[in-house]
Parts: sequence; structure tokens; C-alpha cells
Amino acid sequence: MAEFVRVTGTADVAPGSGAVAEVKGQSIAVFNVDGTYYAIDNTCVHRGGPLGEGELEGDTVTCPWHGWQYNVKTGTSINNPSACVKSYQVKVEGPDVKVLL
Repeated sequence: MAEFVRVTGTADVAPGSGAVAEVKGQSIAVFNVDGTYYAIDNTCVHRGGPLGEGELEGDTVTCPWHGWQYNVKTGTSINNPSACVKSYQVKVEGPDVKVLL
């Protein structure tokens, strides 16, 4: 049964940035877009780059390895709309950012 699991603290992800969390054997990238948090798989489908380490501009993250871009709200690739990474439902409880796993 799916449950919300803490992945990071709100203070750990500044607006306009991302962070990486390892939760239940999964690497998840968490982003803060103007105070709203989004979470996607951390692994780029192109060559496995770490999306959480990429540059965030608006709601688009750019993979630091080869420049593929993803919408952090949906996980859809900007470069190839048929490719996407999993996106997670997020909720904030007090100082905690949680994702549904």
C-alpha cells in the first residue's frame, strides 16, 4: 500500500533549486518552484544523469550530463515528449516534504 514518506525538509531545498533523496531504494529529485515542491525520478532516461543536480529554470530542469530537459511538474522530457521520468505526488507537512511511494 502506498504511503507518504519524508524525503527532505523544506529548508533543505531553496526556491529555484533541487535536491536528491534516497528513499526506499529509490533516488528521487525534489525541486522547489516558487515555494511549491515537485518530485521526479533522479535518473535521466537519456544516459542516466542525476536530474536533482541539474539547473532548474522555472519548472524545467536540465540534466547536467547531456542537457536533456524535463518538466519537474510532470516528468515529461522537453527534448523527446514520448520520454519521461516518473513524477511523484508531493505534500508538505510542517517542515517535511513527503512523496507518495
